[in-house]
Amino acid sequence: MDFIIRPMKRKDISNVQDIAKTSWHDTYNGIIPIEIQDKFLEGAYSVKNMKFRWKKSYIYIAEKEDEAVGFANFSPVSQEGYVELGAIYLYPSHQGIGIGSALLHYGVNQLRPREIQLNVEQNNIKALDFYTSKGFEIIKDFQENFDGHLLDTYRMSWKLD
Repeated sequence: MDFIIRPMKRKDISNVQDIAKTSWHDTYNGIIPIEIQDKFLEGAYSVKNMKFRWKKSYIYIAEKEDEAVGFANFSPVSQEGYVELGAIYLYPSHQGIGIGSALLHYGVNQLRPREIQLNVEQNNIKALDFYTSKGFEIIKDFQENFDGHLLDTYRMSWKLD
């Protein structure tokens, strides 16, 4: 499968919004009620918040045949070399074929962090398997109050140096 990874452009905002919504609905079906998912997505992926993220963080787009099929969102690198991975989301039809790995490695190559951390819901087995296979380790577990819905969550870390 041929695809490219590139930095996000302003014109990608609506594609990122659609990928996030589709991915969330597929991933969290039966884990997070749909109303809570939609409320979160409307806020976190509003045009205003997307413009802010586009300017203040690093968003990389996976593109196949000139269509965005996934993205990754990394925070800026701290002085200590730490990066927060906020998202790797793909359309379900494009999962499991190396695009998520390519997005992760593109971010690593661009940002050169010493450590990447992220949160992942304990019931998100696909994501847990993905991150564990890349070298991430669980460093903490906690309950997250997600708009009144409690989620069992892992904090994971990948030390690169």
